[in-house]
Amino acid sequence: MAKTKTAFFCQQCGYETPKWTGKCPSCSAWNSFVEEVVQREDKSKAAVSWDDDKKENNKAHKLEDIVHVELPRMISPDPELNRVLGGGLVPGSVILVAGEPGIGKSTLFLQVGIHWNNIRTLYVSGEESAQQIKLRAERIGKPNSELYLLTATDTATIFSEVKKIKPQMLIIDSIQTLESAYVESAAGSVSQVRECAAELQRFAKQSNIPVFIIGHITKEGSIAGPKVLEHIVDTVLQFEGDRHYAYRILRTLKNRFGPTSELGIYEMISAGMRPVTNPSEILLSQHEEPLSGIAIASTMEGLRPMMIEVQALVTQAVYGNPQRTVSGLDQRRLQLLLAVLEKRGGFHFGAKDVFVNIAGGLKIEDPSIELALVCALLSSYEDKALPNNICLVGEIGLSGEIRAINRIDQRIAEADKLGMDVIFIPKANAKGLDTKSYGIQIKTVNKVEDVYKMLF
Repeated sequence: MAKTKTAFFCQQCGYETPKWTGKCPSCSAWNSFVEEVVQREDKSKAAVSWDDDKKENNKAHKLEDIVHVELPRMISPDPELNRVLGGGLVPGSVILVAGEPGIGKSTLFLQVGIHWNNIRTLYVSGEESAQQIKLRAERIGKPNSELYLLTATDTATIFSEVKKIKPQMLIIDSIQTLESAYVESAAGSVSQVRECAAELQRFAKQSNIPVFIIGHITKEGSIAGPKVLEHIVDTVLQFEGDRHYAYRILRTLKNRFGPTSELGIYEMISAGMRPVTNPSEILLSQHEEPLSGIAIASTMEGLRPMMIEVQALVTQAVYGNPQRTVSGLDQRRLQLLLAVLEKRGGFHFGAKDVFVNIAGGLKIEDPSIELALVCALLSSYEDKALPNNICLVGEIGLSGEIRAINRIDQRIAEADKLGMDVIFIPKANAKGLDTKSYGIQIKTVNKVEDVYKMLF
């Protein structure tokens, strides 16, 4: 009888050690090691291979002798999913999708399987019963005749059904519920998640069948499981959003087949997730009259230009230390801009509370919205509203100058399409720009003082 083997695994990064230790040498986390049973069986004896006819070729080849076969991308019926994947689904790729519970991960990919006609899809659920999934599918729409449902957690059972059905796409919901015969620890443990993900990765690469893996997140917001889970897969998608709002954001964190700066926006409705093709219209509030502290900025998320609303509130501090509250931006960047306004413009923000918000719940890292943020702060400071028909774009330097930004032509075209009359751009971006080709008035500014004189 084989002796039971145990090991200690870090719950934060998956580091393995034969004995317990207080501090993880890999990620420096304290008290994160737990003991798990690990029984390494002979994998050649366990018959869980999806296809015995296909053997992996382990011989080395010269790079120049390898013949590259271009596989066309699979275009899904969801345009936002195609965008974040880099133009479509690559055959044989493994995509990990993580997000908070109840945000709509299962709904989104069940919807993809239902609406993707002529694609045989196997949806594997280890969390819900077949009746529960059937009720959700009836609410989403008419089921695809090629959609198969399997409620199982054992990888041997899953690969056995895959061998019978021969699907063209596999959806796993979720990786934390799967169990492998190679590991004796409980489902959801570090060793189980790592082994099950490795089996799915080998299956995808040998069969050229794309695999979607739905995963959980920790209370800190990071993807649950070992860090090696994110290294194994080809693409990592983060599903973000507040459950109290209708809009969800699908953001790319890692992508071996495309850019990592794209995001998709969805609206949660009774019939599932509705892709939002023009997010600028929902991110801009329609005010009947101008309000102080609001400015319109043009930002880029990947290849997509978006118009967003920057809101600021400046009030007199009454509780001693002035407050700096930020939602959707880096708070250190706000403190830097306030220092620039106080030093270069003579505005005294040191005795005032400052609150900044990006409308719609977005998190923006693009520095080109800093000019709009400064104007929103000055608008609330002076209690004077900006016109609704102007847009501002530019990065602020420490000396108060407005620095050039990239893709200015796409930003101008987006502002023109949404009916803006005037756009303020950095003076350095005006070189070589054909201003007559746009139907919007373009004004160039060089310093923050120039914008203040024009608007206030």
